[in-house]
Amino acid sequence: MNAFTARFVISLMSAMLIATACGSGTTTPEAAAPVETTTPADTPALRDSPGVRLISATDGAAIAESPPEDLVILDVRTLEEFTEGHIEGATMLDFYESDFGERLAQLDKDVPYLLYCRSGNRSGQTAAMMQQLGFSDVADVDGGIVSWLSTGLPTVTE
Repeated sequence: MNAFTARFVISLMSAMLIATACGSGTTTPEAAAPVETTTPADTPALRDSPGVRLISATDGAAIAESPPEDLVILDVRTLEEFTEGHIEGATMLDFYESDFGERLAQLDKDVPYLLYCRSGNRSGQTAAMMQQLGFSDVADVDGGIVSWLSTGLPTVTE
């Protein structure tokens, strides 16, 4: 076998291996479901945990528009980010402050929270902390305020 033929056979075998590895031959409803992108908060433990969940911006807006009793809208961005625009009624708790964990632990664990940051990274980390602290109802906005704004939802600068 010459070098050209050997390379051709190896390439063909590689292509066949990739094709068979990428498909199972049968499609179940689970296999047909689209693959979701993940954020740090989008781990199975967090998604499946009672009380702590990742939600869309539109679901977050629905919660804010018809809030459950005692809802706290928690923005974990910096003061500068908060003043540029935030969800109406939000309370700011700066994720980067040295006492953030202590202040978070002092919050009422039995009231509902609508949680967000800029893109979902800080709120994802905060949601995980809230889960560990035993918070009973936390809805983390997937994609944060960036997702909120891209959906056309309003913010305030008060």
